Amino acid sequence: MSDDLVLAGDIGGTKCNLALFRAYPEALDIVAERTYPSRNFANLDVVVKQFVADTGLTASHACFGVAGAVLGGESQLPNLGWRLSETTLASALKLNSVKLINDLEANALGISTLTPEQLFCLNSGQPRADGNRALIAAGTGLGMALLIRADDGYHVAASEGGHADFAPRNEEEVALWRSLATRFGRVSIERVVSGRGLENIYAHLKQSGMYEPAWLATRLAASQDPAAVIAEAGASGEALICAEALALFLSAYGAAAGNLALTGMASGGFYIGGGIAPKLLNSLKNSGFMAAFTDKGRFSDMLGKMPVRVILEPRTALHGAAVAALRVV
Repeated sequence: MSDDLVLAGDIGGTKCNLALFRAYPEALDIVAERTYPSRNFANLDVVVKQFVADTGLTASHACFGVAGAVLGGESQLPNLGWRLSETTLASALKLNSVKLINDLEANALGISTLTPEQLFCLNSGQPRADGNRALIAAGTGLGMALLIRADDGYHVAASEGGHADFAPRNEEEVALWRSLATRFGRVSIERVVSGRGLENIYAHLKQSGMYEPAWLATRLAASQDPAAVIAEAGASGEALICAEALALFLSAYGAAAGNLALTGMASGGFYIGGGIAPKLLNSLKNSGFMAAFTDKGRFSDMLGKMPVRVILEPRTALHGAAVAALRVV
C-alpha cells in the first residue's frame, strides 16, 4: 500500500473509470488508469480488486464519484442496482478511508483542474467573479450540481435534479410527454435528456408515424448503444427521424440547462459535462440549445450573459475525486 498515492473513481451506469494519482504542488499526476464495463461486475469492491490485480498498485485513501445520491456515506446506484457504503468498501478493500460523493460533485470539483484547451466555448458571456457556477451532464443518465461562491472559493452542492419533473414547453413536447407518461407513468427530465432519453424520443417519433429506413432499423438492432447510432445519423442528416430526434433532444437539453442556471444564478459560468456533448459539438452549436437555454422570459438577458462551456476532458470527474480524496490524506 502506497501512502503517497490516492485512488479515484468515476463510477457510472456504463463504465467504471479508476485511477491512482500522485499530488504535486501545482498538479495531479495519473500513475495508473483503467476502465471497466460496470455491468460486468457485481459491485464496486469487485471492480477495485480487479484494478489492483491489473496494476499491482493500491493506495491508503480513496474517493469515488458515483452515479447516485450519497446520504450518510451510502449510495444506491439506480442504473446499476449497486448498494455502496464507505465503511463496507474501506473494510473490503483494506483502505484507511473511502469517500463517496455524487459523480457530478466529482465533476464540479474537477473543473478547477481544467485548462482553457479542455473547454469548448458555446457562449462567451460576461462572467462575474463573485457569481455561482452550475454544471449539467447528460450521459447514461442526467446529473446536475451547483458550485456556490464563498469567500474561500466554490462549495459544491450535489443534486439529483435530473430526476425532477420534465416540463414540456410546446405541443411537440406535450406529445412526447404523453407518450412517455403512457410508458413510465411519471416523466422525469432524465427520461428525455440522457442517452436513454434520446432513445425514448426516437421511439416516440417512430410510434407517431415518422419513417424508419430499413438500414437504420438493422443498425439499431445490432448496436449496443442505440443512442450513439441515433445521434450519429441525426448529426449527419442520414435519416430525418434521427435528425428530428436529435433536434428535440438538444432543445430539451438547453431548456433543462437554463432552468438549472436560473436555479443556481450561475453568473460565474455554466458547464456542460457528460459523455454526449463533446461528441456533438457541431450539432450543439448549430442547434436550438442556446435558444432554449436563454428562453426564460424576463430573465433571458441575464441567461444570455452567462458563459456556457462544454467540458472536453473525459477525466474531469477522476481529477475531482482525487481532489476530494486528498482532503483526508
